[in-house]
Amino acid sequence: MQTQPHVPADPHHLRSAWQALLADEPRLRIRDAAERLHVREAELRASECGGEATVRLHDDFREILLRLPLLGEVMALTRNNSAVHEKVGVYPRATFTGPQGLVLGPDIDLRLFLGRWDSAFAAFEGAQPSLHFFDSHGDAVHKVHLRDSSDRAEFDRLVEVFRSADQSPRQRVIAPEPVAAPRPDDAIDVPGFQAAWLAMQDTHEFFGLLRRHGVTRTQALRLAPPGHAMRVASDSPRVALDGAAAGSLPIMVFVASMGCIQIHTGPVMRVAPMGPWLNVMDPGFNLHLRADHVRDVWVVRKPTSDGIVTSLELFDAADDTIALMFGARKPGRPEDENWRALIATLPPV
Repeated sequence: MQTQPHVPADPHHLRSAWQALLADEPRLRIRDAAERLHVREAELRASECGGEATVRLHDDFREILLRLPLLGEVMALTRNNSAVHEKVGVYPRATFTGPQGLVLGPDIDLRLFLGRWDSAFAAFEGAQPSLHFFDSHGDAVHKVHLRDSSDRAEFDRLVEVFRSADQSPRQRVIAPEPVAAPRPDDAIDVPGFQAAWLAMQDTHEFFGLLRRHGVTRTQALRLAPPGHAMRVASDSPRVALDGAAAGSLPIMVFVASMGCIQIHTGPVMRVAPMGPWLNVMDPGFNLHLRADHVRDVWVVRKPTSDGIVTSLELFDAADDTIALMFGARKPGRPEDENWRALIATLPPV
């Protein structure tokens, strides 16, 4: 399919419209403002370039990422349309294999897909400055927010080193391609797919399994071997988080944008629903989940060399992944039986 053209917004009109929104709603977030103005977030961010509020940076994402440890403690943020994942910590040194990167720290734990990163900006708004990275569609893939303890002088040096000569307020974005319809179930080699599922030795093999057999993730769950995928009640994320908090059970929570997967590993303590949002509000970890966006919840069991690994997987109405939850575990160790027992309490639908 060919990429659809995107009509760029006039940046001067856009900036004025954004300021008018903020005058009425000072706490309005940029993502929500962009949606109100029918533009992409990167366009709105770029509209402030040329002034003091926003600086466009070079697209040397690797080198920027390699300097992040110098900032000290920061807040890393990755989100999609239905979930926001925030972790506080010090970035460890990133490592790269081709366009893929790893940030493996006790607090900040990321999988990076730099081939999908397109632009970067430093923003000087609010109490602390921040870094914003976007894909070619103008959607944020990752953000870094300074805290009171961060090294502000090092942040300013980073901005000067990577400041782009192009400070135009106009941002080029590409409209996303239409999503192809899944192949019909009767076109799938279901016995072969199920045999390959049962032969997995590592959960990371699952992505390759989907590609080889030409199935979407939710289609794969429907076609899974018996006993390996089960739909459960829509309130299961709340039940799982409450249960993990009550039992001091360490878990893993994955939230992904198009260019980054961010992972929390550890306990959750304060689970706080608020309107449509299901929140975890802990020191060092915040999760904000739009419970009303969750259409399907699946319990998924994947074989590994360490035994079965069980996940709770959340999907929206477009079958896009919202978040994944696992019991905390290390390679070489079997899954925590307490996590399995908690997941076993979730009622099927």
